[in-house]
Amino acid sequence: MSEIATIRLALALSIVSSFALAMLLTPVSMRLAKTIGIMDVPRDERRMHKDAMPMMGGFAIFVTFTVVAFAGDEIFFSKYNWLSLLPDKIMAVLISGAAIFVLGVIDDIFDIKAWVKLIGQIACASLAFFLGIRMPAISFFGWQFGDSFAGLLTSFILTVLWLVAITNTINLIDGLDGLAGGVAAIASLGIGYSAYIHGLYTVAFLMVILAGSSLGFLRYNFFPAKTFMGDSGAMFLGFTIASISIVGPAKGATVLAMLGPVLVLGVPIFDVLFAIFRRFISKQPIFTADTGHIHHQLTKLGMGQRRTVLMIYGISAVMAVAAVDFSRNLFLEAGSLFLAALLFIIVLIWGWNKE
Repeated sequence: MSEIATIRLALALSIVSSFALAMLLTPVSMRLAKTIGIMDVPRDERRMHKDAMPMMGGFAIFVTFTVVAFAGDEIFFSKYNWLSLLPDKIMAVLISGAAIFVLGVIDDIFDIKAWVKLIGQIACASLAFFLGIRMPAISFFGWQFGDSFAGLLTSFILTVLWLVAITNTINLIDGLDGLAGGVAAIASLGIGYSAYIHGLYTVAFLMVILAGSSLGFLRYNFFPAKTFMGDSGAMFLGFTIASISIVGPAKGATVLAMLGPVLVLGVPIFDVLFAIFRRFISKQPIFTADTGHIHHQLTKLGMGQRRTVLMIYGISAVMAVAAVDFSRNLFLEAGSLFLAALLFIIVLIWGWNKE
């Protein structure tokens, strides 16, 4: 079997096995949540469901990702030399991912305060940095750092900001059945395909496992949902997407290197930025929960959960294609797709404000 055929087989087996394992483990996580009492009880208007729901789907996603990554490392990585990254990067992703998952479980059980959760996220991001998951700071806006202390410090700050920001980006859009899981799967596939065509096979391998884990869970989470992923799942997905996206060797300036993942996650990132702006204008704390998110506004327009989620899937898919085009230096095509998707989002929000 040729090298490229082996790579494709590894990727195919990874996404299929992770999808199947997540489907098997999600019912287990539902029974576990009911036994422990980790249930989401609707208490305010932000909740779109009426009955108490188990919210330990993150357990199925986390365990699936970890098991399949370990298995793939043993089956493929130890036998072939086509890796563009060292396998120890996988351990860094798994260890730091486990830390953020535990933080999410604690939040699901005890509903910790936002500032406490933020400190925990910063600690997990710092752990990832010291394990080797680092944002490159070779060049940033033309400032050459090299391996100096300034470069190391800048890399640390950028890494923590990136990991914490994307973690909360995915967490904040987890407001409708299947929304966070589907967007995370689309983003993972977009980044994974970009990595594949550039020979970053470790990144592609981890991303397709994450996508398969999300899609397997989505079987029980899409409207009408039977279970939720909870903060443990949403934070794990966001943190893992963010960490995997920066383990590959960056080419060029840091700003340009990160535009690809930013394009893929354009919908949740725009939603978070709009939420911050909205709360700033209304003089509310940034971490205050509200019903002003894009998905809430679409449901208020009468679209319903299923159509709202599918519409956001479509926009996210367009963003993912834009990211792939960007990675191939097709800047005009990428910019056009991004602007079209962004304009669509703005029109939806403008239309809501006019109602």
